[in-house]
Amino acid sequence: MEDALEAQRGITDVHLRRDLGYPEVCIHYRPELVSVAQLLTLAQSTGEVVAARYKHFTWFVRGMDSADAAMIIETAVAHMKGVLSASVAYASERLVIEYDGEEVSLEDVEARVRKLKFGLEVPTAGHVCSHHAHGGGLAPKLELPLVVASGVLLVTGWLLDRFAPVPALVPTIVWALGMASGGFFAIRGSIQSIAQLRIDIETMMVVAAIGAAVLGAWFEGAFLLFLFSAGHALEHRAMDRARRSIETLGKLRPEVARVRRGSDVVEVPVAQVQVGERVVVRPGDRMPLDGVIREGKSSLEQAAITGESIPVPKKPGDEVFSGTINCEALLEVEVTRLSSESVLARVVDMVAQAEAQKGPNQRFAQRLEKTFAPLVMVAAVLFPAVLVLLGTPFKEAVLRAVALLVAASPCALAISTPSAVLSAVAAAARGGVLIKGGIYLELLGGVRAIAFDKTGTLTVGRPKVLTTTPALGVTGEELLATAASVEALSAHPLARAVVDAAAEQKLQPPPGRDLEAIHGKGIRAKIGEEAVAVGSLSLFEGDAIPAEISAEVQKLEAAGQTTMVVRRAGRYLGVLGVADTVRTGAHHVIQELKGHGIERTVMLSGDNSRVAHAIASQVGIDEARAPLMPADKVTAIREIGKHRAVAMVGDGVNDAPALAAAAVGVAMGGAGSDAALETADVVLMSDDLSRLPFALGLADKATGVMKQNLVIALGVSAVLIIAAVFGLTQISQAVVLHEGSTLVVVANGLRLLAYRPRVPEVVPAVAVGSQPAVG
Repeated sequence: MEDALEAQRGITDVHLRRDLGYPEVCIHYRPELVSVAQLLTLAQSTGEVVAARYKHFTWFVRGMDSADAAMIIETAVAHMKGVLSASVAYASERLVIEYDGEEVSLEDVEARVRKLKFGLEVPTAGHVCSHHAHGGGLAPKLELPLVVASGVLLVTGWLLDRFAPVPALVPTIVWALGMASGGFFAIRGSIQSIAQLRIDIETMMVVAAIGAAVLGAWFEGAFLLFLFSAGHALEHRAMDRARRSIETLGKLRPEVARVRRGSDVVEVPVAQVQVGERVVVRPGDRMPLDGVIREGKSSLEQAAITGESIPVPKKPGDEVFSGTINCEALLEVEVTRLSSESVLARVVDMVAQAEAQKGPNQRFAQRLEKTFAPLVMVAAVLFPAVLVLLGTPFKEAVLRAVALLVAASPCALAISTPSAVLSAVAAAARGGVLIKGGIYLELLGGVRAIAFDKTGTLTVGRPKVLTTTPALGVTGEELLATAASVEALSAHPLARAVVDAAAEQKLQPPPGRDLEAIHGKGIRAKIGEEAVAVGSLSLFEGDAIPAEISAEVQKLEAAGQTTMVVRRAGRYLGVLGVADTVRTGAHHVIQELKGHGIERTVMLSGDNSRVAHAIASQVGIDEARAPLMPADKVTAIREIGKHRAVAMVGDGVNDAPALAAAAVGVAMGGAGSDAALETADVVLMSDDLSRLPFALGLADKATGVMKQNLVIALGVSAVLIIAAVFGLTQISQAVVLHEGSTLVVVANGLRLLAYRPRVPEVVPAVAVGSQPAVG
């Protein structure tokens, strides 16, 4: 975009910035040659052209039977002209590319992958895999039978060699068949890797097996490929378990919906139901699509989307989501999103693609594997030459080199992080938290400071009348009814709080008229012929305000409440104190976060400083900064993040710049907010802050498991390499320990599937600065 704009007449320099938390284009130009209006038009038209040219796309990959297969596809696609980046996630079976649409087409990519004997398929929205079994192709059908055949041939050859009076060639042929059976997919993969001038794990294993066979150690060669393929088969099945955990989410959506068409109710596939149609949902049924209740009241069990274990009451006008369970009564729901666009479908798609967003540990393991494998191959060639020069017999030297090749093969390293990432992301989704990638999982695990938005995050976001202080000779009912009469004419949130308070006390306020809003101060109106004014003290500037009224205002504002002075027909009736309500359990959540290692908590608010500090004090926040504009929040995030990784928690709409500026942006209420799903890195699907400690704890645990797996993988390889160099281990022993370490790291990663959120303590909601009402 910079190049395209700089080529325009009159523009001298262009640079794009993203460090503000949102993209900004800065254009230096000569005003005598180009006007600001022309610049705007140029920037918009150029942006549209660039956005149309550079795109990203995701496929489901069929036929991958190992992490090496993923690397083969990734390397081949990444080297295609016009492909800017390619990432293959073996665990979730996804290929994600960014590409130049003028240089390469999606058909070109699909053809390139087909040449490698793998298949690509566009995933059905909301499904982990497409309309076939995981993996597709030959691998799932032949993998286990070939392993069994290899094992049978291995044992048969050993029995023939030990106990049968047959020529030596017979067990050799049987072992050769065992090698071909056990190494079928490894040989295929190594041929593809060599064609790409790459050396990977499969190539190393095949070379080691062939080397052993050439030296007459046919049993060791067959045993190596048998255990290697058996390990892969078990690894593949273990990863399928993690995939099925995600797929369970997609299966929560019914395949058909009961749609009202005229006076009839007919069953229609959910994919054919259109926006605006009405679906009928019976008690006990799952909601087929996202929508809004038009008729009926019921409770919905929303655990599939938000992680909430307790059913949530719903009434006409409330939003509902596909996959949730209608618990009590018949509902009629107007569809607001197509099946492919539902919250559930988008969550499943984002979770399935999350592994492609690789974090530091994943990238470290991948880089190490790429570097390590060629070095080991070189060492395996040089090592026996050195041994022979030192006097070791040739056959023994080569067998020790084969053992070294097996010992140093980084199989466990390749799978150490994908297994942990996929399991953690699946566990998070089941607990009502959407983590968009392995990179965000690792970043969240390293967070040591958290910044919170106030309104809608730490507080409920709805003002409430907390204090009613009538003047001498005035009742509380008279004060509240008078204020409600004129506030009923306004749509301001404070006005609604007053009207709601009057309704709760079942008051019947007289009708008001002739509203006049004074910006930032309050309102004036009439009840009958009497003038009424409701607002802050600044609304009454120049008037003689009673001392007791002024004192009450100071007292309530010191407690963090917004004050509303009420005057009618020249007489001051009293003061109302209004404030937001702190979220249930917010204080407990902050304490939990500190227990998770959070060193600093900060509240960033656009409210006045006094209210912000009152709420921060009440919930246990270390520091409050207010009043702040959105740009000020970005600046604050940068300052906080100078010395430690910082996360920003907000509602995902007006906090978008701050969410983007933080190391990790966490949005609340994602189930009802498209903005939250799009802008944040981590989304709490419900308006429940208790999901935050769960997400942080899971990220800590997952990061720990990744590091454990790296230590296990590298540690076992180091021990085996030393043992192989000094001749302390045989090929068969190295194979057993090598494949054993691979299965250990996979099992360790799958432990994260069992991670569950704690049941939150029931803590009553508390209003800021609350005190007994008077009157």
